[in-house]
Amino acid sequence: MIRSATLPLKTVLSRIETNNRLKVFSGSSNRALSREVARYLGTDLGPMVRKHFADGELYVQIQESIRGCDVYLIQPTCHPVNDNLMELLIMIDACHRASARQITAVMPYYGYARADRKTAGRESITAKLVANLITQAGADRVLALDLHSAQIQGYFDIPCDHVYGSPVLVEYLANKNIEDLVVVSPDVGGVARARAFAKMLDDAPLAIIDKRRQGHNVAEVMNLIGDVEGMTAVLVDDMIDTAGTICEGARVLRENGARHVYACATHAVFSPPAVERLSSGLFEEVIVTNSIPIAPDRHFDQLTMLSVANMLGETIWRIHEESSVSSMFRG
Repeated sequence: MIRSATLPLKTVLSRIETNNRLKVFSGSSNRALSREVARYLGTDLGPMVRKHFADGELYVQIQESIRGCDVYLIQPTCHPVNDNLMELLIMIDACHRASARQITAVMPYYGYARADRKTAGRESITAKLVANLITQAGADRVLALDLHSAQIQGYFDIPCDHVYGSPVLVEYLANKNIEDLVVVSPDVGGVARARAFAKMLDDAPLAIIDKRRQGHNVAEVMNLIGDVEGMTAVLVDDMIDTAGTICEGARVLRENGARHVYACATHAVFSPPAVERLSSGLFEEVIVTNSIPIAPDRHFDQLTMLSVANMLGETIWRIHEESSVSSMFRG
């Protein structure tokens, strides 16, 4: 956000008025990231009371007037997913009833995203259900970071801005000046993501791991498509949950002659036994973002965490000023 003292007085006053209409509030799931976003926007997090009753019910009250304001509610729906999702819905409802002009749910992590289609009979498409809940609660817009699948955008009947953590990860890798780098997709479904990642790294070569999933959080690696011998392999995924998939991929890469293996992912879910697997020596470095808070007891020597706060802050500012978001990711 750039402001110039040489702007005409009318323009300066207009920008001050615009900024006064921008309100940022944080849920409880990642307040550290929310504070960084607010700092980028040159504002503070809005005051809000949040408490639990004895039976576990959640109470939320916005403690300043937001009538006619554009409100941005930052809340990744990470663990505990159901509690954080319910908190987001109550925040949206409170802002809707307080006559906010526009309410944007900012979701650095979208819980239930993996339940995005039916793979067997009598299953719920929970990603669609969550989209319906957010819409019905009163949100006017959603800003999501690295959805598990692009089709989730279409589940919303309101505008959904989908932004990516890859520029932050790519910038970090590019500054390391790694030679003989190959980008690897840990499964066939992630090829488009890996291809885009490789393109940003000066059209680095691409390899694909063919995987057969035997059950939830269980993966069996079958084959490697591409050459990684003597190269530094970068495994790219949207999230690391139990780390089974990405660690099996790393083993195959090592067996096929990869000199070094890095892991890159936007969302560090890190369900047990992820930390034990990731810190076992398979990876030179595990690079993630702060879309999800990582508890101190889940840190390990190979872990590097990068901030997506500036990117989210810039996206919020562009939405607020009704300018292009997609142009942030061109080239």
